[in-house]
Amino acid sequence: MDVRRVLLVLLVVWSCGVRANELPAQPGQIRIASEEWSQYTEANGEGLAWDILREVFEPQGVRIERSSVPYTRSVGLVQRGEADAQVGAYRDETPGLLYPRWNYDTDHIYSLGLASNPELTLANLGSYRLVWVRGYKYQDYLPNARRYNEIRRRIGILPMLQYGRADYYIDAQTEISYVLGQAQDPSQFKISHLAELPLYLGFADNPRGRALLALYDRRMEQLVKDGVLRPIFQRWKQPYPFDDSRQPAVR
Repeated sequence: MDVRRVLLVLLVVWSCGVRANELPAQPGQIRIASEEWSQYTEANGEGLAWDILREVFEPQGVRIERSSVPYTRSVGLVQRGEADAQVGAYRDETPGLLYPRWNYDTDHIYSLGLASNPELTLANLGSYRLVWVRGYKYQDYLPNARRYNEIRRRIGILPMLQYGRADYYIDAQTEISYVLGQAQDPSQFKISHLAELPLYLGFADNPRGRALLALYDRRMEQLVKDGVLRPIFQRWKQPYPFDDSRQPAVR
């Protein structure tokens, strides 16, 4: 073997080593921040979303560290690199965060209003005063949403509707049901389906976040293909979001 061939072999070996060193190692844990949603992301680790994410990460040796915080704080923690991912994001919702190909669930969006009000639809919601929790940015996902206010907490929503300070409250189905469950006379109100929005993890834009995102997409593709997640949705009595297609949802 002549000198030039030896140098070529050494160059190839060196370049492969450099590329391998550039690849971020898989972290042994993932720090996930989430708002506390009933039967979805409970602070004690119970809920549909936590069960899904455990199935995604833990068989690969990645331990989940949970943090229960308000939604806007979960976004901030990921932006600052203090958390690796946040739960319940809509795709491309926040500049500076990374979003995977695969959604892990679908948000069933409903409205809550007085029973005497007209049926709210995507076509007519621009004519009404809407209210939702700050940070959810439904104005970016519901066409014609023009007149809206954002509230800090899901407190006092029913009186707000009863006394005409808003026409409709918009939220995910589970939260709508929780609010309606506080009514002394639920027959005074009605709910209407508005949209289905795919739900994603929002990952930190750093080497850890990119490595965890790549693992997440690989695992979700395999889990959906094998039907592993279906029993989790059945256990929590929630619709399975991957029946229509085995490809990731797009909006």
